[in-house]
Parts: sequence; C-alpha cells; structure tokens
Amino acid sequence: MSSSSSSSSSSSLHWLSLVGTIWLQAINGPNSDFAIYSSQLKDVKHISQVQLNFLAFASDAGKLFGWFSGVAAIYLPLWLVAVTGAAFSLVGYGVQFLFLENSKLEYWHLFILTSLAGNGICWINTVCYLICIRNFTSDSRVAVGISTSYLGLSAKVYNVIANAVFTKTESIAKSYLLLNAIVPMIVTIFVTPSLRVLKATKERTNSAFLFMFGITLATGICAIFGSIGTKSYGFSSKEHMISLGVLLVSPLFVPVGISLSETMRKILRDKKENRIHDLRIEDIESAKETKEEREEEMVVPISIPVSAQVVEEKECEEVGGMKMLKKVDFWLYFMSYMFSGTLGLVFLNNLGQIAESRGLSDTSTLVSLSSSFGFFGRLIPSFLDYFSIKRGFCISRIASMAALMAPSAGAFFLLLHPSSSILFISTAIIGACTGAITSFAVSATSELFGTKNFGVNHNIVVANIPIGSFCFGYFAAFFYQKEAQGNYKCFGSRCYATSYVIWGCTCTIGTVLCTVLYVRSRNLRRKSLSN
Repeated sequence: MSSSSSSSSSSSLHWLSLVGTIWLQAINGPNSDFAIYSSQLKDVKHISQVQLNFLAFASDAGKLFGWFSGVAAIYLPLWLVAVTGAAFSLVGYGVQFLFLENSKLEYWHLFILTSLAGNGICWINTVCYLICIRNFTSDSRVAVGISTSYLGLSAKVYNVIANAVFTKTESIAKSYLLLNAIVPMIVTIFVTPSLRVLKATKERTNSAFLFMFGITLATGICAIFGSIGTKSYGFSSKEHMISLGVLLVSPLFVPVGISLSETMRKILRDKKENRIHDLRIEDIESAKETKEEREEEMVVPISIPVSAQVVEEKECEEVGGMKMLKKVDFWLYFMSYMFSGTLGLVFLNNLGQIAESRGLSDTSTLVSLSSSFGFFGRLIPSFLDYFSIKRGFCISRIASMAALMAPSAGAFFLLLHPSSSILFISTAIIGACTGAITSFAVSATSELFGTKNFGVNHNIVVANIPIGSFCFGYFAAFFYQKEAQGNYKCFGSRCYATSYVIWGCTCTIGTVLCTVLYVRSRNLRRKSLSN
C-alpha cells in the first residue's frame, strides 16, 4: 500500500512540475514584444534603424553566455537557477523602465541591460528543459514540446495584459518594459515549489496527455481569435485577458485530477480491506485476484515499443561540449538552424518597422498573430511524438526541421508583394514554421549529441541566434536606411525588399544543409544498427 501511494503521489507531482514549466515558458519571452514598442523607443532615444536592430541583437547576444546556465544547473538547485534568470530580467528591463526618458541613460546602457535580460531567458529555459526531460523519461519529447510551445505565446500574453491594464495615453514602451521586468519574477517565485527533479516514472497517462493537448489547442484558438480582433466581436480587452488567463490556469486540472483520483482509489481500497474479515478464505483469494485485475486495468504502464526503443538507444550518443564542436554534424546543424529558425526570429524582431513601413497603425496585431501561430508551430512536435511513439516508430527531428524550412523560404519571397493580406499570411507561416523549428531543435540536440550534457550542448547550439541576429539584423537595417534615402524613416514595400530576397535565398540554403545533415545522420544510424 505504501509503495502504491508513493507512486500515486509522484505521478501528480510530475504533472505539477510540467504545469510549472508551462507557466514559466508562457512569460519567458519578454524580448518577443520588442517589435511592439521598438518604434516608440527609436523616437524617445533618437536612435537610427541600425542602432535599433543592434538592440534587438543585444537581447539575443545574452544567449552567447547561455551555457553558464547549463553549468549552474549542475551545481545549483533548479529553482535557484530559475530565480536567477528572472532576476536578470528584473534588473535589465526594470532599470530601462525607471530611466528611459532620462538623458543619462545612454545607448550603451540600453545595450548592456537588454543583453542581461536576454541572458536571463536562457536560465529559465534550461530549467524547463531539464525538468521535462528528467521527470518524463518515456515521454520527454512530448513534455518538452508542450512546455516549449507556450514560449511562443509570450508576446501575446504580454500584449493582452498591456491592453487590459494600461490606457492608450500611457507610454507603450514604458508599459511593456514594466511588464517585462516584474511578470517573470512574480511567476517564477509562484512556481518555485514545483521546480524539482523527481524519481523517473515509466508510466504514461494517456488521458492526461490528451487533456493537455485539448487545453493547448483551446489556448491557441483563443490567442488567434484575440489577434484577429476582439472588439469587432464585442469582447473587451479585459474579457480577452480573463479568458486567456483561465485557459493558462487550466493545465492545473491534470495534477489535481490525478491526485483526487488516487485519493479516492486509496479510500475505496481501505474500505475493502476493512471488510475482509467477514469473507471466507475462498472469498479472500478471489477478492485479491479481483483487486489485482482492477488495479492493472486502472493503471496500465505503456512501454515504448521495441522498435522505438532501439532507435532512441542508437541515436543518443553522449557527446560533450568540446567534442561536439569538432563534429561536422554540429556545424551543419548550427548553420541550418541559423539560416532558418534564427532568420525567422530576425524577421519577427523587425515586424514593428515592417508594419510601420507598410502603413499599418496597429503593430501589436501583427506581433500577436505571429505569436499565436508560433504557439501552434511549437506544439506540432508534441503531437507527432505522442502519436508516433504509440504506433512504434520515431520521427526524425532533423528531417522535420528540413521540411519546415522550405515553406519559410517561400514565405520570405511572398513578402515582396505589397498586399497587406500577403503580409499577414506570410507572417503567420513564418511564425508557425519558426516556432516548430525552434521546438524541434530542443529534441534534435539530444537526438544528435545525447541527453547527458544537454544543458551545456543546447546552449552552445543556440549561440547561433545572436550571431545570426547580428548579421541578418544589421544588413536589414542597412538596406532600410539606404531605401530611406537620408530620411529618418522609410515607407513602402521597397524598404525591406532586398532583405526579403536575401532571407529567402538564405533559408533555401539552410534547407539544403539540414537535408544533408539528415542523410548523414540516417546513414550513421543504419551503420550502428547493423553493428
């Protein structure tokens, strides 16, 4: 009885830890709302387009030192690692909020503070990844995918809160800087008790995963509905915030439901045992058999099929950080990621200026749309993993990434058309594909280089983000200013036309590199299986 009770308790705690990572990821993208207030920031601090893009790069530059969080997670408790990341955001955005309109807050101050806040994101990400991988060993990919998907919703969450709490007369930049500073710390402190690694369980609760998928789908639909425009359907900003808030709290029903179910099961079991003395010896044996059969029916551990297990064991060669840097596969992976997922993030960072150049008055609508579709994109890997593993096969993350890069390349070329409708469609495609690629990359790192050194390895991989952000962002700003012909701002589809062509061609190259990586990894896997 005691062992059964312990197993039941750990089951609900496992799911509570997943809910904690979901809430953390939902607010762990404060940099994703930069596009909403970037134009006002440009006017307040009187900076050029190139300088503005360097600030977007600054947030990504913090990821160059993201591997520190992986090292810290080895020696420090995970809750402390998460709080440290939230503290970086508090300082980075908080100081900007307090002194934004002060002339003493110079450009280089903004750069350093934004970099600090960007580094904080890596610390929280590392905690979420490690908890999902270690607490859900049989379904780590599914758990990571569900948790990571909510990171794509961050811009939408901050936008909804800002619209509901602040008035239009207040400074947009200061409103978002305040939210970016305090929200991560508040949520992190709230979920701290759930941020711990528990004893691994091999059991799969199918109903719980299905319920979680249902919640995430409803959340994504609510987010897209709000992005299209709640006012046109008669809903206020506060009503939209409440509806989205309820859906974000809903995952808590899973651990609560499992805990209540196990409690009721224990009560019924105790009642049966109290009546056992009234039974005859033959009835006692019969009751025990019935009890065992019922318990087997109630909790059925679903093991991963043999074929999937073999794939996992052969794929996960444990490779350390220095050894990884010497591998050709790493550089193919690094470059293909930079030429696709990172390129998409650069586009999303420039959405504010792109919308302004096209004459769109409400930049937040475009940013919210990209965030909502990014959420769905990040959710795709979880769906594929959940249903493919049940059927005994494993989908390659590398092949999936390559398949998603092609639509992104096409969307960049579509942006050459001046239509606003095409802009919204292309933004949705790029947002969804970028979200999916980013989510697939988390599992692809462990697929290529193992899980033992994941915390350090993946933070080395994501160092491509600041490098790509600097290169692609700088050239986008350069061509923007060139088309402005000496003016402070540029208007028209021509402002980013050259950048769209470069981005489309670069993403095509990324598709080819990722395809080569897939062929190489598949051949190596076949050789290892034959041995």
